[in-house]
Amino acid sequence: MTPGARGKDAAAEQASATRAEADYVVHGELVKGPQSWTLRARMVKSATGQIEASPSVTIDHLELQPELQQTRLAAGIGHLLASRINTLIEADAGAVAADGSMPNSAARAAIQQATASIVQTSRERFTAAQIMLEKALADNPNNTDLQVALAAIQLRGIQMVWYSPTDSAATESNARSLLERALRTKPTSIPVLEAYCRFLNATNEFVDSLVACARTLAFDPWNGIALYHMGVAHIQLGRFEDALTTFMQANRYDTPQVSRWTWLLGVGWSYLMMGRAEEALPWLEKSIAITPASGRPLMLLASAYQRAGRTEQAKAALARGLEIRPGSTASNIALPPKNSSATFLSASDKIRDDLIQIGLPSH
Repeated sequence: MTPGARGKDAAAEQASATRAEADYVVHGELVKGPQSWTLRARMVKSATGQIEASPSVTIDHLELQPELQQTRLAAGIGHLLASRINTLIEADAGAVAADGSMPNSAARAAIQQATASIVQTSRERFTAAQIMLEKALADNPNNTDLQVALAAIQLRGIQMVWYSPTDSAATESNARSLLERALRTKPTSIPVLEAYCRFLNATNEFVDSLVACARTLAFDPWNGIALYHMGVAHIQLGRFEDALTTFMQANRYDTPQVSRWTWLLGVGWSYLMMGRAEEALPWLEKSIAITPASGRPLMLLASAYQRAGRTEQAKAALARGLEIRPGSTASNIALPPKNSSATFLSASDKIRDDLIQIGLPSH
């Protein structure tokens, strides 16, 4: 036998041994259509041959550069497989709750219905979803998924200013308690870590949020939601370049696509904070084309238009923002300043001044 042949045999034996030791094996298939690439993966349990996951990702290859096509295909499949692997690990670690109960169909149904009811955000839909989740959690108080879901919707209510100041403080405390209970039960769960990352960010605990988001990325490096919240933390700490880099990374991954508007917004926001209005505009416009969210993106767009000398468009964007956030004034439009850097506050004041110039009420 020649040395080359022996080397090939040794490599084959090593690959076979590695395959035999693996709990799961992933098979991939890449298909090119007339306008798109589709990457399919099958994750198979080695011991039984059972297929544990068959995710697929499709991208339009006519709109993207080759390098970005590869990145989004890899990130899309990686994100879905990371989620499935994490779910399997959590199940192996023990799915039984502290009281012996198991996650049940009623809990899942409540979460699905609550989520569906707030796809189009309104005060009425929010209230109905919160009541639904509170009742479900009362019936199954140790269900981690319900704890996370209720904390998430309460956080949305805080951000939309749908609680009184007194109720808001109590709700924030309750949401923190729910998430910390969930973390004690499932300290390596991606959904729990992601929710805690988001909560710390929304409550202005920016340094702690960076740590929690980094922990999420340790289990799912392609998690765009965690990257977005890291970017927001960087912005409010005055690290605009770091924020831009983080948002751009989230945009390259584009996972999950349903959250695409957030990193588009983040890129535009970063550019605007750095005084680069012309570069901010296309990103803000694309984000708002997907969803105007709470109205704040429209305020950023109005500021960018004003700085670019497009005053009529600035006034129109402000008017749309005020329709979504009636009662907004220069004194209440800003994000809470707690733990924000002086650099961030100074740049935010300039945006506020832009809005006053085009008609935002002072009080």
